[in-house]
Amino acid sequence: MRIFAIGFAAIALAVFGLTVLAERILIPILQSKKAGQKILEIGPRWHKSKEGTPTMGGLGFILPSLIVLTVFFLVQAAKGRASEYIPLSLTIGFAVMNGAIGFVDDYCKLIKKQNEGLTWKQKLLLQLVASAAYVCVMAYTGNLDTAVRIPFTSIRLELGYAAYPIAVLILAGVVNGANFTDGIDGLASSVTFVIGGFFAVLAFYRFDLQLSVVSAVLLGSTLGFLIYNFHPARVFMGDTGSLFLGGLVIAGAFQTGDLGMGLLISGVFIIEMLSSLLQRVYFKLTHGKRLFKMAPIHHHFEKCDWSENKIVLIFSLVELGFCLLAFAAM
Repeated sequence: MRIFAIGFAAIALAVFGLTVLAERILIPILQSKKAGQKILEIGPRWHKSKEGTPTMGGLGFILPSLIVLTVFFLVQAAKGRASEYIPLSLTIGFAVMNGAIGFVDDYCKLIKKQNEGLTWKQKLLLQLVASAAYVCVMAYTGNLDTAVRIPFTSIRLELGYAAYPIAVLILAGVVNGANFTDGIDGLASSVTFVIGGFFAVLAFYRFDLQLSVVSAVLLGSTLGFLIYNFHPARVFMGDTGSLFLGGLVIAGAFQTGDLGMGLLISGVFIIEMLSSLLQRVYFKLTHGKRLFKMAPIHHHFEKCDWSENKIVLIFSLVELGFCLLAFAAM
């Protein structure tokens, strides 16, 4: 257990330290390239003051994470244990694929100098392809369980082949939810930090080395990024960062083989995604009426005069509640 804890701490601290250093270097570079966030006219008017804040800051924690993970995998390979870490490598690969989709989207926004990158259809298609590839390889390597445990019970429901399309939709949905959550300073990173903490507790409880690596990366990267992203933010993670974190969270849950737990810990991401979807549907069905003052739902609370820090605190506490519920449901 001591070696387990030391390894966890070493990865978390290494990712944290490199992220802090990388963001310090990256922010001036992004500023010099005029890689600033554009604010849509339909967005909250009080966000106009944030226009020009550097975006694509997700690169500042993705690259350090990959450096540390590369060292980890090389050490395990030298020990002849590389084959044991197939689920972890696939989890990282899925997160990187989504981060790459986000990077393309952010890059398009910067080149076009407008707050539109990939169309939502293009982005969703790419996310579905990434999710399908992840599910196929996980299934091929024998690391995807088609039986789902019903939370708070010992019942396992065998889904058979239906588990594959369901898994694809859940993966893409949660990743999108993380993207929607990244709407105010520190929100996505704070919520993800809570999930990383839950993964750490679960990893030590189960003595799960692969999950401990995922949690260490989540904790180190989000905490390091929050130094620059907490209100008032000096940098935004962009789709590059939010899609990477969303992918790492839900794939990390998938590698444990507990789909129900994955859905519970993604509670805030799912609420954010559903609030935006419901707003669109309600708007069309009622010919212009709105279910929320603004969607995603964190903007609704902004319109209710909640400060950004208050929203971050409340949403993080709500996420903590989902994590405690997930732990109780095991």
